[in-house]
Amino acid sequence: MKIKWFAHASFLVEGDGLRIVTDPYHPEEMGFPVITEPADIVIRSSADDRGHCYAEMITGNPEVVTATDIVDSGTTVKGLTITAIPVLESIIHKDSPLDNAMYRFTVEGVKIGHMGDVGNPLTDEQLEALSGVDVLFALAGGPPTIDIDDLEQAIRAIQPKVVIPMHYRLPGTRLKMLPVTDLTDRFPAEAVVWVDGPEVELSRETLPADLRIFVLKSSLVQ
Repeated sequence: MKIKWFAHASFLVEGDGLRIVTDPYHPEEMGFPVITEPADIVIRSSADDRGHCYAEMITGNPEVVTATDIVDSGTTVKGLTITAIPVLESIIHKDSPLDNAMYRFTVEGVKIGHMGDVGNPLTDEQLEALSGVDVLFALAGGPPTIDIDDLEQAIRAIQPKVVIPMHYRLPGTRLKMLPVTDLTDRFPAEAVVWVDGPEVELSRETLPADLRIFVLKSSLVQ
């Protein structure tokens, strides 16, 4: 299985004969380049957040799954089973936070969790819903998404084998976000792997025994 980070919260996951793109952003809204790679499936955490929902950009006539639409029963698309966990989007705009959802799916036996655009500290129920994931795509840019203190606690509670940070400060972004080091500095140096590129290959057999944080380089932002 291959994982490639485009930018922000958007990844390409390849495996089981599928190309899955997560949370595609609107280029004009975010200041990041257009994603040109095709997909079979697009999974987005909501339908109304232009930083996470712009499926129209993705070519290949993909099937689009909106996580907030499947929180009750999940769905199976092209053989891929996807479940969603309802959350709130903002801890700053507490009077009117938007609906959002985290989601999880399994590719080639590797269980993947995506934190969507969650802003609230994770509840016991939300932590339980992510329990057992092998790979966690983790929001590392701080408020209005999840606070770094709360994210660290969530990672230690969920106990994934691999954390891949996303949604943090990159050149060109129009959002105020923290650098990824605000997360990585909280973990031992030997647990942090600075990958010299945008991709990582994983399998059930190669998952690390102890937590590793793989910091990928954006494939679109230098």
